Amino acid sequence: MSKTIVVYYSAQGHTKRIAEKIAENLGADVFEIVPKEIYSEADLDWTNDDARATREHDENMREVPLESVDVPNWADYDTVILGYPIWWGIAAWATDSFVKAVDWSGKTVYPFCSSHSSGLGDSDVRLHDLANGGDWKDGVRFFQDANDGAIAKWTDTLKA
Repeated sequence: MSKTIVVYYSAQGHTKRIAEKIAENLGADVFEIVPKEIYSEADLDWTNDDARATREHDENMREVPLESVDVPNWADYDTVILGYPIWWGIAAWATDSFVKAVDWSGKTVYPFCSSHSSGLGDSDVRLHDLANGGDWKDGVRFFQDANDGAIAKWTDTLKA
């Protein structure tokens, strides 16, 4: 029997809401990626050259230490739904850190992102390139305020 988990990073709650709805729709477990140093609203102000996220992006300092990458019973999951916000056209850095740290062998991975204005871009491909294995499927992009119907439309395709 297939076992599914939704793993996500959310800086402002948009991706979290979508991830929780996906998990509810699929009857999946949930694991939140949490940076050791949480991003504040000021840290995320992309219009400010001195904001933490801007500096990390511009100076290629995207290795974000995480609270934990130890997902309980990780070996039991064969399907992973991986969610993240889009920052500068790519996955938020905490997502990269998680993807690099875990063993994706034997996992089927369905990436999704949330964004106000940016598309998926090649974020799903970039994450796949960072991973050490797994069967990575094409990603999907949700508007940050995606309604339950839009989310269900996608999760219904995963149930088939």
